[in-house]
Amino acid sequence: MAGSRIEINTKGDRAISEVLQQLIEQSQDLTPALHDIGEYLLETHQQRFIDQQTPDGTPWEPLSPTTLARKRRGDRILIEEGNLANNLHYQILDDGLEFGSNEVYAAMHQFGGTTSPQSMMPNQEIPAREFLGLADEDEQQLLQLLSAFLVD
Repeated sequence: MAGSRIEINTKGDRAISEVLQQLIEQSQDLTPALHDIGEYLLETHQQRFIDQQTPDGTPWEPLSPTTLARKRRGDRILIEEGNLANNLHYQILDDGLEFGSNEVYAAMHQFGGTTSPQSMMPNQEIPAREFLGLADEDEQQLLQLLSAFLVD
């Protein structure tokens, strides 16, 4: 997946990894549980664009005066046409799930950086506005989803 992503796999968060590994060892098909996780992540990450905050609840860096002057649709951060928020996807893998955006500029917004000399806004510093990741409550919810799947 190009752009920017997170992975949930057997090498990630210790508690989630242990449950995933337990499921794999039992030779269960993880697809239904991973589908539930993917759908949960879509909801929580789209909510971040509404709330304009990082996974830990920190507000995103405000827009610069230059960006505000260029925007056609108000002062919402990371939202002009809605492409980034509306192009979040997940992919189920053999040992986990990838979640992120295929938008080329997703990584710039996630990590920050300097725009290229050929961009719409050449050589501009873009602050990181992390939108991908797991909050503590997300990790707990994922564990609940996996535990429910394990019990079934």
